[in-house]
Amino acid sequence: MYIKYLQLINFRNYNKLSIELDKNVNVFIGDNAQGKTNILESIYYSSVGKSHRTNKDKEMINWNAESAYIKLYVVKNRLDKKIEIKIFKEGKKGINVNSIKINKISELLGILNVVMFSPEDLKIVKESPSFRRKFLDIELCKLSNKYYYNLVQYNKVLNERNALLRKGGKEFLSIIEIYDKQLSKFGAFIIKEREKYIEKMNEKGVIIHNDITAGAENISFGYLSSIKGENDIESELFNALYKNRKSDFEKKNTSVGPHRDDLSIKINHVDVRNFGSQGQQRTATLTIKFSSLEIIKDITGEYPVLLLDDVLSELDSKRQKYILNSIKNIQTVITCTGLENIKNHIEGNYKIFNVVKGKCINN
Repeated sequence: MYIKYLQLINFRNYNKLSIELDKNVNVFIGDNAQGKTNILESIYYSSVGKSHRTNKDKEMINWNAESAYIKLYVVKNRLDKKIEIKIFKEGKKGINVNSIKINKISELLGILNVVMFSPEDLKIVKESPSFRRKFLDIELCKLSNKYYYNLVQYNKVLNERNALLRKGGKEFLSIIEIYDKQLSKFGAFIIKEREKYIEKMNEKGVIIHNDITAGAENISFGYLSSIKGENDIESELFNALYKNRKSDFEKKNTSVGPHRDDLSIKINHVDVRNFGSQGQQRTATLTIKFSSLEIIKDITGEYPVLLLDDVLSELDSKRQKYILNSIKNIQTVITCTGLENIKNHIEGNYKIFNVVKGKCINN
């Protein structure tokens, strides 16, 4: 899988941009605030229907325009795809795939798979559980429309249950019972799929981390949940919700379920979030991203597009070398402020674009 062509109109600081990408490596070089990351954002948005930088679509529209437009051609093993997205200031968007309108984001997922690695991804390792849950959910939604459906339904029921808890009162107990059954059904599916994904992360991550650290470190991932039912997670989750109803009414919030779970990351059996060095945290993040890359390849049969947003400058030469030596047969889009030692490690064809004030010039 690779992107052959990208067109932007009134997207961020690009009034009009049309570029052909190399199927191997594409390097976008320029000073800060010139528009390099905007290129990656448009590709990421075309993959999942969301920006990795903002929750407000209108922020991606050029100040002087009423709408923004993205078009890209994706070459795949089976059938090539043309994705077109129009974003309007009033908050709406229209998405066409091969000139056919799609009505649900779930229909977009999986058409263009990408893995993005940016300095902000360190939050997956360093920050609160919400960042790790978000990572798991995004990766699983890319791979499974069924997971996306269950996640959407779970969050909908969760919000309704919390609204009821805020109202309080025994008269709502019968309704809470209904919500708990629905939460247990959707939540059990989410927990099972997350656990399966983490098993795959362990399979891939051990090898990748060993390569990066030359065998000096071992990494392991685990799923941290209050629900321990190995055979009947749905019943265990329902029982936990029932047990916590009184305290949930008092706190006006749902206290158990996959929205409270976490991903543990350990290096040499030590929690890397609390006790790992900055170098170990960076390496763990790198392992997580490259594990995701390999998992997508195993499940779909094609490597996703790899987006590296100004991460090389954040890594030492050993980790830089690992990345650049690992992207053979993977279309990679790199942003950076200078070539550094990139040329010395890239094998095969590549393109270099200079980015200046919303304009890309191919060298």
